[in-house]
Amino acid sequence: MGKNKNGLKKYDNVGYFFVLPFVIVFCIFSVYPVLRTLYFSFTNAKIAGVGVTSWVWFDNYKRVFTDKFFWRALWNTVRIWGVNIVLQLGLAFLLTIVFSDIKYKIKGLGIFRIIYYLPNLIAATSVAFLFQTLLDWRYGTFNQIIASIYRLFGANYTPVDWLGSSATAGVTIAVISSWMWFGNSFIMLMAGVQGISKDYFEAAAIDGAGRWTVFGKITLPLLRPMLLYVAITSLIGGLQMFDLPYLMSNPAGASYNSVYTVVMYLYKFGFTTGTTQTGYASAIAYVLFLIILAVSIIQLKVFNQDEEKAAARRAKNGLHLRRNKEDYYERHWI
Repeated sequence: MGKNKNGLKKYDNVGYFFVLPFVIVFCIFSVYPVLRTLYFSFTNAKIAGVGVTSWVWFDNYKRVFTDKFFWRALWNTVRIWGVNIVLQLGLAFLLTIVFSDIKYKIKGLGIFRIIYYLPNLIAATSVAFLFQTLLDWRYGTFNQIIASIYRLFGANYTPVDWLGSSATAGVTIAVISSWMWFGNSFIMLMAGVQGISKDYFEAAAIDGAGRWTVFGKITLPLLRPMLLYVAITSLIGGLQMFDLPYLMSNPAGASYNSVYTVVMYLYKFGFTTGTTQTGYASAIAYVLFLIILAVSIIQLKVFNQDEEKAAARRAKNGLHLRRNKEDYYERHWI
């Protein structure tokens, strides 16, 4: 440790010692597994670290692309995620509109944030147990409430097996997943709204713009970066969906094939006794990674193209709003 020309102590590379623990842990538990999985994807390994393995190169990847069960599982995953993202973002958007509108002047925003975010803090196992109990087709509270409503109108109600029917299981899991995650999206969107300069809203109010005009012309365009973040993170999490479908489905049930996701298929070959094929499971993992990467890049490309057009519109609208604000102050204060 020496001194620089100003006589102050120079710490040289001391900072590296502070980040070294993190780097070591990151390499052991993140980098090494990723590289080892890549290695296994080119081998015929049955169980990692057990037995003799040999190189099969791209045979596992060829098998993935010709495996109809993989594509069926991928379709189930996309279908569940599609319903989930529509409900999740729709509810988050609705709450963002209500809580960001200065005309409503809702107090206690912090309390509402906590309430809406709480489902995201509950463990998936607890959520699965809770909704399995509520949605039980014979004794579940949900069916009993609907039956009571039907009886008020003198009609009969046939209990629905929400998790056991292939027609309803996927949608049910998607709704539960959206309930868990809409609070997170709401927090992200509200953070984006609070990052928008108040000058835009004040100028719009002076110009006489309505709440929907303000939201469509100011709030929504300026929320695009945050929307992109929410969409990509939701895509990454949605295509890796495992916990709720795995915990809330019965392998012997009729609905199992309709909620069988890609990661459940990977789990079958990676960890299930009797069907363990580590090499094939590793190839599935990397194919899923490439699919997520490709869709994310497409989202970024589409966003960037639209952003250029939106930036030009925002510049024009911003100039118009600033002029209106300046004219207002000139008329009333000068």
